[in-house]
Amino acid sequence: MIKKLFQRKPQVISQYQEDFYHQPGAIPGTLNIDRDAPPTKIVLIDYNQNKAITENISIPENCTAYLNTESVSWVDVQGLGDRDILQRIGTVFQLHPLVLEDVVNVPERPKIEDYEDQLVIISRMVMPTEKADGFHSEQVSFVLGKNYLLTVQEQPTFDCFDPVRLRIRNNKGIIRKQGADYLAYALLDAIIDGFFPVLEDYGERIEDLEEEVIVNPTRKTLQKIYTIRRELLQLRRAIWPQRSAINALIKDSNELIAEEVRIYLRDCYDHAVQVMDMVETYRELASGLMDVYLSALSNRMNEIMKLLTVFSWIFLPLTFIAGLYGMNFEYMPGVKTPWGFWLCVAAMVAIAICLLLFFRLSGWLESSSTIKDVLGEQKF
Repeated sequence: MIKKLFQRKPQVISQYQEDFYHQPGAIPGTLNIDRDAPPTKIVLIDYNQNKAITENISIPENCTAYLNTESVSWVDVQGLGDRDILQRIGTVFQLHPLVLEDVVNVPERPKIEDYEDQLVIISRMVMPTEKADGFHSEQVSFVLGKNYLLTVQEQPTFDCFDPVRLRIRNNKGIIRKQGADYLAYALLDAIIDGFFPVLEDYGERIEDLEEEVIVNPTRKTLQKIYTIRRELLQLRRAIWPQRSAINALIKDSNELIAEEVRIYLRDCYDHAVQVMDMVETYRELASGLMDVYLSALSNRMNEIMKLLTVFSWIFLPLTFIAGLYGMNFEYMPGVKTPWGFWLCVAAMVAIAICLLLFFRLSGWLESSSTIKDVLGEQKF
């Protein structure tokens, strides 16, 4: 990808840098809006023990009335394509310029930031693709206040929050009896749980690749292995700092998170550790598949060389006899006899049969142990 990038025209490279990185000397808090980012949409869910309402907000300032109420207000911002709306949201929620920069300028490393009466959480959400050949990934940012939670997503088309929305709508569990900190936990837990379906797909792909590597390894197989290793590395980069961020939430003494919620966060941390262990295991399996692939190629080359060696040994004495009787000497044994030619041919056939029997008894003509024979029925 890097090689292809630097093969582009200079203006294209400049556009790439402008979309994803600050220009040198840029003012802190500068917003870099991606040209392909979807338009910004705001969805408000306000709830308490007795009721829950869902409303689409077109004017960010209308959220102000919900920020100082006793009910919990979840303001979900979907899409990063409208600079004006994003800046107005920053004004309504009194976001520090650096907070708005972290939220809008994606991707950011998952982390936790404490800003007096607000707690900022940057996380990474992944979801499997429809064909189960990879995953979608996007940044989800949380701004936790006393009675509200602001979430900012890159894409409005998909997320893993529908089970949480359904629990709020149907008053399932204890979510409507808790505060905004429990809502933040529920969404973080949904994000961590979203890694498991992705990892299940990778487990099936690695199992299929194992059989392909053993039975019929090709150059395309090598490409698949490299693809899986690269994607698993991306998953590791997403979950590793996220695990550390959740651990910081547990140990932090911020008053915005109740002690009861910290207990739930421990369970979320355990899930993150489990995801991390699975990612590391699959990475080791993918590296092992690379070793098996190279061993299979080496074994195939050895089989070919052994076959060529057998043929060479069989035809070497036959070539010697043919060359010997091809010399132009007048007096040679059997040259003048009528059965000399057939005697020579019979000697060649006898020598070939004897060599074949010798190689057979020596075990050279039997198929040597293949990768599948070495591994037996062992599964990764």
